[in-house]
Amino acid sequence: MRIVVLAGGIGGARFLRGLKAAAPDAEVTVVGNTGDDIYLFGLKVCPDLDTVMYTLGGGINEEQGWGRLDETFVVKEELAAYGMEPTWFGLGDRDFATHIVRTQMLDAGYPLSQVTEALCARWEPGVRLLPMTDERVETHVVIEDEGGKRAIHFQEWWVRLRASLPALAITPVGADEAKPAPGVLKAIEEADFVLFPPSNPVVSVGTILSIPGIRDALKAKTVVGVSPIIGGAPVRGMADACLTAIGVETSAAGVASFYGPELVNGWLVAPEDAPHFVSPGLEPMTVRAHPLLMSDPEATRALAKAAVDLALELS
Repeated sequence: MRIVVLAGGIGGARFLRGLKAAAPDAEVTVVGNTGDDIYLFGLKVCPDLDTVMYTLGGGINEEQGWGRLDETFVVKEELAAYGMEPTWFGLGDRDFATHIVRTQMLDAGYPLSQVTEALCARWEPGVRLLPMTDERVETHVVIEDEGGKRAIHFQEWWVRLRASLPALAITPVGADEAKPAPGVLKAIEEADFVLFPPSNPVVSVGTILSIPGIRDALKAKTVVGVSPIIGGAPVRGMADACLTAIGVETSAAGVASFYGPELVNGWLVAPEDAPHFVSPGLEPMTVRAHPLLMSDPEATRALAKAAVDLALELS
């Protein structure tokens, strides 16, 4: 069984861990979001790719869901002592090593897809991890404060401001001119089905879909998604702030409409949301209720199995 998963960070990574338990013999290709990527202290940081790699490779900080296990922050403290900015993004000492290796390989001329493959050779995540593109795409957010309207990097809005200022626009800069990374379209073409985990629909899965060619390739496949919204609120993070910015209702039906029935064939929602799932135009979408909280390994495995079972049924 060949499965493609479009994944962002924490939610996508944890869903993938459940998928590996639910379908241990499947060939899983993960297309990872790189719109969150940022250069810090001269280093290329790929938060979503690294979260998937560390989670599946056994090196993640489980309590946080991001960053390395048993991390220290000596370099971060020394940089702050020198007055180096930014101080709001916490790179740990172990994490720095990953970014140094990545940046050196990129500077030597290797594309991000080959660099990611080389990094995964150490972590052995058990999936094929591909960036959505080898080209630079950065998600920027337009905000308005005492200085007027301005665009900032998504990470500054998300990490430093905690999305406290409303986003007037969210744009993946460079996406419209980017190409899918080598292997992405082929993996989709050869897949038995595609899964959307409960990642942020706007700045994770949505950013991947903004790369020309990916959405069109998915229209020819069976796609099953998992709602990131339970009872009108995101399971984790601030996806509601992102949905509000693009005029989408924060609900399971709102996210389903955002993706559209022409793209998503099956949609898993929380049991409490199923009775209220009414939205004109979504009739072609098969909606099933299933507990969505990935509270422990068994619950996560069961959720992934429900997504696989629905995809096989619709295929």
